Amino acid sequence: MEIEDLEIGDVVYAAHNILDDGSMPENEEGDVLALAGARGVIVNLGHMEEVPSTKVFLVRFEDEQLELGSPIGCLTEDLVLALH
Repeated sequence: MEIEDLEIGDVVYAAHNILDDGSMPENEEGDVLALAGARGVIVNLGHMEEVPSTKVFLVRFEDEQLELGSPIGCLTEDLVLALH
């Protein structure tokens, strides 16, 4: 399975630390939203308005207490299917 084929409910992992790009109102730009290796679940799918061919995955990642955080928009390069 490829990242592009994922659907709502699929489990993914953060490929690297995912940082706030300034689009999350409750955080500061540069804040870590998900640590590398954090497990998450896809809760919605979409695309970039400016580039419709670019998929965006809305993912809720687990925190250190294994609680799901707020949804984060991720691109394919932000996600991996399994930890190695």
